Amino acid sequence: MIALLQRVQLARVEVAGEIVGQIGAGLVVLLCAEVGDTTDQVDRLLAKLLKLRIFSDAAGKMNHSVQNMDGAGTAGGLLVVSQFTLAADTSAGNRPSFTHAAPPALGRALYDYFVAQAKACHPVVQTGVFAADMQVHLINDGPVTLSLRCAPEPVCAR
Repeated sequence: MIALLQRVQLARVEVAGEIVGQIGAGLVVLLCAEVGDTTDQVDRLLAKLLKLRIFSDAAGKMNHSVQNMDGAGTAGGLLVVSQFTLAADTSAGNRPSFTHAAPPALGRALYDYFVAQAKACHPVVQTGVFAADMQVHLINDGPVTLSLRCAPEPVCAR
């Protein structure tokens, strides 16, 4: 699993001109399932993402997570968007190869599982539409953009 996280002041996703998901301050999560990924990797990635301290405290240090953005228990939003292109292999030629991306059925199953797990343990979760042509609008905060990856071996800790 690959997740590209963008700390945002606000964000929304549109499909065919309609807003399908939007959040205030929080994280945009661009999510990609790869061949061989499992629900265990989803669980590890989500646990890491929710605890990652990338929101500033009063001193300007990254000390708060999306679950406790201000140190007073305020949770930020998660806007989860499927993005198979994160699995792009650009090592040969000029056209990216997506052979490492999960097949659509597995990608959808793992995306849906991630969203369900996120909704079970976080109060504000919005989504895009899997495999749709989406327009993502956001105001990146910082900017802070991080990449997380959970491979089959235990790379991400709970």
